[in-house]
Amino acid sequence: MAAKVPVLVLRTAGINCDEEIVHAWRLAGAEPRLLHLNELTSKPALLDEFAVVTIPGGFSYGDDIAAGKILAERIELGLAGRLRTFVERGGGVFGVCNGFQVLVKMGLLPGGDFGRDRVTVTYNDSARFEARWVRLEIATDRCPFLKSDVATERHNDEESPTIIELPVEHAEGKVVTATPEVAAELVRRGQVALRYIDAAGKYETYPANPNGSVLGIAGLCDPTGRIFGLMPHPDRFFDHTQHPQWTRRTPAGPPDGLAIFQNAVSFWRS
Repeated sequence: MAAKVPVLVLRTAGINCDEEIVHAWRLAGAEPRLLHLNELTSKPALLDEFAVVTIPGGFSYGDDIAAGKILAERIELGLAGRLRTFVERGGGVFGVCNGFQVLVKMGLLPGGDFGRDRVTVTYNDSARFEARWVRLEIATDRCPFLKSDVATERHNDEESPTIIELPVEHAEGKVVTATPEVAAELVRRGQVALRYIDAAGKYETYPANPNGSVLGIAGLCDPTGRIFGLMPHPDRFFDHTQHPQWTRRTPAGPPDGLAIFQNAVSFWRS
């Protein structure tokens, strides 16, 4: 039997989705370990024991200053060099909701030569907390967390996008770029991993785009594809009965959220 993929799940004050993330990783066949940030910063060499580092959702440090900002600074001060070395040797970093905000505020996303001041995540256009299920277009082929077999829907036309569905729950989920050219370049480079999309294929329509993100950006990856963050919660769709229309659906394959974890396990196990 192949060895299970070791996954670190980071927790700290205000993180509240760590148990769901751990459960999803276990269902996917990984071996997750929940670790407090203080323990990791005191023993950074622990990173060498893992294939993937996960930053779950929640309200780290109360989202004071801005969502994810304090946790981003704490990781930057204690682990930034180690974390970049970890990625360079083939490791993955996965941020969900608050974790995505952290990765952007650190500059790990979008990464490359964009710099940390070219992209940010800010308050929803609606000026309120948004909690709803959304349709998402998989917009890249470079991210190992995302493959075509996670789709719940594919149009007959082979050129049509692969669509998945996940829930969002956030007040600060709007992805903003310094200029429209930055957003276009992210798309060109394949670093826009997921985009909100409505039934007509539009990215800008509320509530399909729940926060007003530029070009409907719901998730980003770095140039390697191994640093991946998204605002929606794959950790809240690991069982078909969690979908609000589960009694009307005939599922083919695993739930979309669980499939993201399974894709990662398959990649890092190989």
